[in-house]
Amino acid sequence: MLYQQGGSRMNIVVCLKQTFDTEALIVLKDGKIDPTGVTLVINPDDEYAVEEGIRLKEKHGGEVVIVAIGNNRTPEAIRTALAMGADRAALIDDPALAEADDQSNIEALAQYISTLNYDIILTGIANVDTGSVQLAQRLAERLNLPCANMVTKLDIEGTKATTLREIDGGKEILELPLPAVIAAQQGLNEPRYPSVPGIMKAKKKELKTFKLPDLGIDASSVGTQIQIEKITLPVARRTGHMIQGEPAEAAGELARILSAEKKVL
Repeated sequence: MLYQQGGSRMNIVVCLKQTFDTEALIVLKDGKIDPTGVTLVINPDDEYAVEEGIRLKEKHGGEVVIVAIGNNRTPEAIRTALAMGADRAALIDDPALAEADDQSNIEALAQYISTLNYDIILTGIANVDTGSVQLAQRLAERLNLPCANMVTKLDIEGTKATTLREIDGGKEILELPLPAVIAAQQGLNEPRYPSVPGIMKAKKKELKTFKLPDLGIDASSVGTQIQIEKITLPVARRTGHMIQGEPAEAAGELARILSAEKKVL
């Protein structure tokens, strides 16, 4: 592992995932989600991680490196993070990871991150597409680093991070030595919008692409221990019901529906 502690400058790594826009209409095709025509964005929780990384750089100096696993569309999200103020990025794009589980993805991320100088690793707390909340903890375990999850406030002083994190029934102040993995969530900050100059600069910033062999990983060893048997859409909500008739009749019918059908009276 390579990392750098001390001094005022910080080397910051942010893990980013590209996901469907939360407002996108999901369509199934052949038992899988069809991405055709769907807007893809930075995973919402990862936006807070990107913003916090940029704020740390603005305060302490240093560099923000974006690391993502994805495909040929993922640079769209990465360029957005670079336009916000990140400095450079790495994309791990390998067909073997297309159907891989969290374990294989985390191994790929860890292999690349272990080649970097870093003081802190920032992630979002969850992936909005799969609902997974495993990245920060498992990445920290793989890299043998301390971890704070559900973080809503982060202060760095020297080689120590002080976090405020949500726990069941309250909040907790947790201090960690650096380097550490921090999982950001809503409330930590307010992500900025990329500026026009930032968008123009992002086009010239470094974005390197890696395959699994580049990271010393045999693609044939990558797989999944999760078997998805079926994907279904939620049952459509019923449209509103118009009750016809005179007021007295309509009121009686409403009372009947609430009592006999909805069971709320």
